Amino acid sequence: MKLVHLLYILITPWGLYCQTENFWTKKNDFGGLKRERAVAFSIDNYGYVATGVDTSEVVHNDLWKYDPILDSWTQLANIPGTGRRDAVGFALNGKGYVATGIDNDASPIGIKFNDLWEYDPSTNAWLQKANFPGGGGNGIYFATAFTLDQKGYVCCGKVGPNSYTNELWEYKPSLNQWVQRANFPGGVRYQLSSFSIGMYGYVGLGANQDVFKNDFWRYSAGTNQWTQIASLPASERGGAVTFAIGNRGFVCMGNDGGILDDLWEYNPVIDQWSVRAPYGGSERKNAIAFTAYGKAYVGTGKGYSGKKAGMEEYIPYANVGLMEDQAVSLSVYPNPTTDILNIRSKFQGLDIALYSFDGRLIHMNKSTKENIQIDISRELPGIYVLIAKNEKGTTIFSEKVIHY
Repeated sequence: MKLVHLLYILITPWGLYCQTENFWTKKNDFGGLKRERAVAFSIDNYGYVATGVDTSEVVHNDLWKYDPILDSWTQLANIPGTGRRDAVGFALNGKGYVATGIDNDASPIGIKFNDLWEYDPSTNAWLQKANFPGGGGNGIYFATAFTLDQKGYVCCGKVGPNSYTNELWEYKPSLNQWVQRANFPGGVRYQLSSFSIGMYGYVGLGANQDVFKNDFWRYSAGTNQWTQIASLPASERGGAVTFAIGNRGFVCMGNDGGILDDLWEYNPVIDQWSVRAPYGGSERKNAIAFTAYGKAYVGTGKGYSGKKAGMEEYIPYANVGLMEDQAVSLSVYPNPTTDILNIRSKFQGLDIALYSFDGRLIHMNKSTKENIQIDISRELPGIYVLIAKNEKGTTIFSEKVIHY
């Protein structure tokens, strides 16, 4: 009987873990209530959501912070000025950035923005930076943004009721300066989407005036060149959300004339898309996404029944991998364990953290050339997650740990 019980303890956590790979879990609703066309970014494994349009068609300038460990929302300092929708947001060097957009739900009477605001989470304050010069310098909306090598990139967008652009602009925070780069080769585009993996940005989807697209293009900042990659093998669409985990990119939901709930994963090594578990909530477009602790958080947006506040957490398959420039050698043993967990690394100074599967921090330390030992004998049997981050705060290693 004792042997059967031990086998059950060992097998059950593995079964539970497998059920939570490629799996959506409902989280607490967005704190700013129902809305669409907001922006989002991540800093230090916290999610930030700002701006957007609510159910009364009011355009907002608020900012909310999400704590994935506590599954809680906190309202922070508003972006100075009036509200906006269809802006862009990104994060660099521990700061958040929100730029462009339009101030009214009705485009013909809206005022476009060309401003750029920097958010410092340590002071909960916004600082205006150099205006975005694209689109003739008169403002833009419905663009997309991604980051590469500590620089931000804003691509394409809408500059008027029937006017669009294919421009790409690079922002360097250290100089507070914008520089125009090679135009997006897919033509003028709006409602498009983007993500970053390693040293490349990936941009695609959206609409060329009134025609939805499913193509994708890879941008190299080092060569300032674009290369077409495999198109999304699904409906052409706009208003999709995108995110990256490890060395995989993801496209979720959107508008193809109807409203979608599908999820696709892109593998840049083999230039191939694979279908993944459909969104855990209802279909929607113009939603937001951010990542924390190797998971994605996707929500808000507009569905068939109106605007949404719901948020879902996505855990990918364990094989999403890491880029070569992020690769790190860690040994974690014994695993499974009853008491002591040993961690050996050839790198010093990595942040090593052990979390319970519900997100509770168990242990944190810096890696050294010597073994790190973590005593988990007093913890409850179950699944734990070991995460290592580099000096930039990027997760470069993760492994599930079984304690029985």
